[in-house]
Amino acid sequence: MTRHEHAKRQLLNAALKDADTLLIQYDNASGYDEDKVEAMRYQYGANLITRSKKTSVPRRLWDAFVNPFTIVLFILSVISLISRDIPAVTIVMTMVLISGFLRFIQEMRSHNAAEKLSEMVETTVAVIRREEDEEIGTKREIPLDEIVVGDVVHLAAGDIIPADLRILTAKDLFVRQSSLTGESEPVEKFSAATVGKPTNPLDLNNLAFMGSTVISGAATALVLSVGDDTELGKIASQLREKTPPTSFEKGVSAVSWVLIRFMLVMAPVVLFVNGFTKGDWLEAFLFALSIAVGLTPEMLPMIVSANLAKGAASMSKKKVIVKALNSIQNFGAMDVLCTDKTGTLTQDKIILEYHLDINGNEDVRVLRRAFLNSYYQTGLKNLMDISIIERAREEGVAEYEDTYHKVDEIPFDFVRRRMSVVVADKNGKTQLITKGAIEEMLAISAFAEYNGSVEPMTDALRRGILEKCNDYNADGLRVLGVAQKTNPSPQGAFSVADESDMVLIGYLAFLDPPKESAARAIAALHEHGVTVKVLTGDNDAVTHSVCKQVGLSAGNILLGADVEGMDDGELKEAAEKNTVFAKLSPRQKARIVAALRDNGHTVGYMGDGINDAAAMKASDVGISVDTAVDIAKEAANIILLEKDLMVLEQGAIEGRKIYANIIKYIKMTASSNFGNMFSVLVASAFLPFIPMLPIQLLLLNLIYDLSCTAVPWDNVDREYLLKPRKWDASSISNFMLWIGPTSSVFDITTYLLMYFIICPMVTGGALFHQLTDPTLMAQYIDVFHAGWFVESMWSQTLVIHMIRTPKIPFIQSRASAPVTLLTMTGIAVLTVIPFTELGAKIGLAALPPVYFAWLAGTVLLYMLLATAFKHVFILRHGELL
Repeated sequence: MTRHEHAKRQLLNAALKDADTLLIQYDNASGYDEDKVEAMRYQYGANLITRSKKTSVPRRLWDAFVNPFTIVLFILSVISLISRDIPAVTIVMTMVLISGFLRFIQEMRSHNAAEKLSEMVETTVAVIRREEDEEIGTKREIPLDEIVVGDVVHLAAGDIIPADLRILTAKDLFVRQSSLTGESEPVEKFSAATVGKPTNPLDLNNLAFMGSTVISGAATALVLSVGDDTELGKIASQLREKTPPTSFEKGVSAVSWVLIRFMLVMAPVVLFVNGFTKGDWLEAFLFALSIAVGLTPEMLPMIVSANLAKGAASMSKKKVIVKALNSIQNFGAMDVLCTDKTGTLTQDKIILEYHLDINGNEDVRVLRRAFLNSYYQTGLKNLMDISIIERAREEGVAEYEDTYHKVDEIPFDFVRRRMSVVVADKNGKTQLITKGAIEEMLAISAFAEYNGSVEPMTDALRRGILEKCNDYNADGLRVLGVAQKTNPSPQGAFSVADESDMVLIGYLAFLDPPKESAARAIAALHEHGVTVKVLTGDNDAVTHSVCKQVGLSAGNILLGADVEGMDDGELKEAAEKNTVFAKLSPRQKARIVAALRDNGHTVGYMGDGINDAAAMKASDVGISVDTAVDIAKEAANIILLEKDLMVLEQGAIEGRKIYANIIKYIKMTASSNFGNMFSVLVASAFLPFIPMLPIQLLLLNLIYDLSCTAVPWDNVDREYLLKPRKWDASSISNFMLWIGPTSSVFDITTYLLMYFIICPMVTGGALFHQLTDPTLMAQYIDVFHAGWFVESMWSQTLVIHMIRTPKIPFIQSRASAPVTLLTMTGIAVLTVIPFTELGAKIGLAALPPVYFAWLAGTVLLYMLLATAFKHVFILRHGELL
């Protein structure tokens, strides 16, 4: 049995025993002395929640820089440095440093979630303790972390529950534990022992839990579990566990290794082909090294980070904080959103939904009497009293406070479950107005206002009233009855006995209403391929009502007790079939999220309570809302600062844009580079010289990559945003193998053009093998290099516009202005280089004008062939990106 299972059994056993038995069991008849305190602390531990180990700055730096791409690029840089290829080292390391530091700065915003759990409990508590020479202990205030199992503590309104407790005595004790259980209303706690065979401690009304708060009343309680053994401690331990890889992390890793495997195969092949055919192994090695760098999209980390940072900036304008950059893309890949109900879909406040007469019709007289009752009571006004007063002020009923004055009151107690006030108007007419639980109101009402007249309360009428109230309860409404009596007994002599022979005049129905944007947000997510599931700790009746209001089907609600009895296989099946889950513990929420992820879904979780933190951590992307407790905000990846849930749709779209632009870059660059390398293999086998010098290849690669830095700001076709997008490494392989060789066709035609037509034009008509003059041979090679250098840039840059969309480029779908500007600038710069001093220094020569006529035809044919292959690829594989 694990430590947490033992603590759970301890809570359940204590709930079944009476107070005297428990005090004897824990040997605490009159308070612990210091020796007993130390003994109990040694046996059960201190009342401290273990903090997660803080991630150091060096570790954060390591995580920002270390990934498969950067490792490969770093190794290549070291090899280049040994080979004294300084330009290659400079180019590659610059990209690595920019990418790593950008990610490091963004991720430093994330904080440790478990620390907040510890901070929540830094307070004091009243406990019974005694000195060694005292027989009877006294109440004293001590720091919360000094509490031990077996202590007897005193609770009052406003106190934070200091540990997991068994209530020993209680007077009107109401506890808010919504952040732990999801229940929208305060829970009444009692001291009586539980009967039956309970399975979930959070369901029991004689237990209270660390982290919840006392709303009203007072109690004494016995400490059963402290620190890590509490329900709150269990959640903290889950937050300390290593987070499973998200969809984004797994996708990037898979893609990275596909590209690395291609590089590891191609680079050695190029090395040996050039080494054996040319005989210069050093030059062949440097060329193969350049090929390796070319095949590795060295700008990918930077492109990914820029995309994510741009997405975070865009979301910040919508009042959304993005704590973990990767979560933006996971937002777009999300196909299942699990959400808590209380405070997430709902407003986490009680409102008066209806004020009805016995027939179920709106009646302002019912509201008026309810207002007088709530307004004039002197006890603690609960959430329902406040909502009655607010509604009365909205409807202009509150003016009656000037018409009536209070005569007396009969306070609320939990035996009667009702309270009464006596008011008198300016004419001296008095009224006794009572509101309370409907069963209690029926017990004191001899009459009812029914169909416009006061009728005797018959059994049939009583049954009809109860049936109507049960219908309201089934819709998630909490119902109170309102009754009145005119000119009751003389003033100053009012008592519980006067609450008799009353006239029941109507009902008050209360609800925690959905947020205004909840239904629209759920509908919008559905349109974008995201299934919404509700995971709540609240009861099934309230959950059913809220789900119906926001447009979710809640036909079959799976309860926590059902989930507890399922193994992982059964839960995977149930999680797939069911949409709504109620009365769940925090651990059960996390299990359902994990089951959905195991089923292949990318899962988001949205919540606002302590009980949601573990499920957030188990999800691909955790989302908290504006009203969340600190721990929920800390466990989340994304925080919505506004109440408008429509930002969920905008977040999903933003995530899909990010994925689209990242995958564009990967597919465009990988296929282009692969095509170039395939061309290099052909050239290496048949040309008497290498087709491009290593520095030329690196410069070409650098300028192309720089022209791609605008891709994060590219437009994305609306149709692409309508469904979730997941990483698929095999699609990248297929894309490389299909689209890459199309560029090779025109690379080879360029080789033939340069070798047989253009180069002989600058060497007097002789082919290379016919030349004997070293100067002419060098000039021939320089012109050849310049021709392929320019053609490569034109073809692989313009083809960006071909394969960035399945539509017809420039007509049906246009690239953004930054992409168009940078790609055209890249083409222009690289075309000019052979005519400059820089070009001469790196082995390039000026090209004759006729070359550009041939280039125009080559590029046009390449674009047409690429477009044709694009459509064939879509027919074969379903989609382009």
